[in-house]
Amino acid sequence: MSVNLQKGQKISLDKEAGGALTRIVMGLGWDAIKKKGLFGFGAKTESVDLDASCVLFDEAGRPVDFVWFRQLKSRDGSVNHTGDNRTGAGDGDDEQIVVDLSHVPAQVKSLVFTVNSFTGQTFAQVENAYCRIVNAADQKEVARYDLSVQGAHSAQIMAKLYRHNGEWKMHAIGENGNGRTFDDLMPQITAHL
Repeated sequence: MSVNLQKGQKISLDKEAGGALTRIVMGLGWDAIKKKGLFGFGAKTESVDLDASCVLFDEAGRPVDFVWFRQLKSRDGSVNHTGDNRTGAGDGDDEQIVVDLSHVPAQVKSLVFTVNSFTGQTFAQVENAYCRIVNAADQKEVARYDLSVQGAHSAQIMAKLYRHNGEWKMHAIGENGNGRTFDDLMPQITAHL
């Protein structure tokens, strides 16, 4: 059963999944903005380009690699982005980052996931935005975090996966920020390491 995460909540991924996780998928979904026409006529949608990113950090809090729409794979191959969705059209996950936890190098102690509005819309405008962690072995949702927090921010530091006593845990950070890419959030991210 999936856990609805709240800002600041920490969970053990293995416990929530009912066993050791080796591969996870971080899914990001959202809907295009629906604009109503005059008297119900002329309704249209406005594309929203949200971008999922993952920053890999070592024990000292230094970034060692990045996965985002301009670099779809980590250098070691353990983290892969499935591609950039620039509209939010369609159902389900619009972007996914697949992490093979069993192949994340030992020097990587945490992975931080972010969402940025590349097209500049704020989360007050974006509808039905969420991120979720899925067990890739059985496609069962382990945890979900609602991103549809109303506010005038264009980015969010979503969550951190980190190693603790031999297992992977997740911290739902949920901190709002501004910027078109993860790089704009780096000063905020490092405060959570």
